[in-house]
Amino acid sequence: MRIHIATDHAGLEFSRQLQEHLTGQGHEVVDHGPIAYDALDDYPSFCINAARAVAGDRAAGLESLGVVFGGSGNGEQIAANKVVGVRAALVWNTSTAELAREHNDANVISIGARQHSVEEAISFIDTFIATPFPGEERHARRIAQLGEYETTGLITGHPII
Repeated sequence: MRIHIATDHAGLEFSRQLQEHLTGQGHEVVDHGPIAYDALDDYPSFCINAARAVAGDRAAGLESLGVVFGGSGNGEQIAANKVVGVRAALVWNTSTAELAREHNDANVISIGARQHSVEEAISFIDTFIATPFPGEERHARRIAQLGEYETTGLITGHPII
């Protein structure tokens, strides 16, 4: 599977170790930056580029997921979610990684590099990658509503005030 990764300065070393793990597991890892430490770098472009790559791969029928990192993971998740077709979830344990896939068909996860050890992050990512979206009707319906709102500003049959 292709895994797109992005971070900011807070997660740079973290990202390098995780890329090594993922490559060792046979995944194709695409690093969207940064390539060097800069305490003043800005995460939005890195995370948006990774999210756009995930959305583009999936639109082309390629199996692809994304992982973004930062100090808390919050801003990185927000940035990734600005990309149409991306559902990014903040993950803080294996349960949230699993539920992100099972209930939301998340295609990107965000992890706080200052909140977790590399070993914890690896377990979250491995769980996320290994968990399929089962496609239960209620979850698929909700995801479709999010997609509809994302593209039209409406949710058919539901008032948006």
